[in-house]
Amino acid sequence: MAEGKGRYKNPPKPDDRSDNVGKLQDMIHDTIENYREAEDYLKLHAEELSPEEIARIKEKNRHRLESIHGMRDEIVDEVEAGNGVDKKD
Repeated sequence: MAEGKGRYKNPPKPDDRSDNVGKLQDMIHDTIENYREAEDYLKLHAEELSPEEIARIKEKNRHRLESIHGMRDEIVDEVEAGNGVDKKD
């Protein structure tokens, strides 16, 4: 190891959480869109699907709802920590 270079050959990037809220909002939007598309698909094709396929789609949507709730909680945590919020100097 060379002097003055530190421990890492390629040091890790600093933890930049400033855009976490925006990323989480985008992820929530995408997940809601996927949820709605799956619901629409079920409405249109339920008669053509097996009970197992219907159950799988419903289970996946249940997980999507859990993810949305978790991401919303993360947004609250980020805002409380001051991340992703414009700060006035």
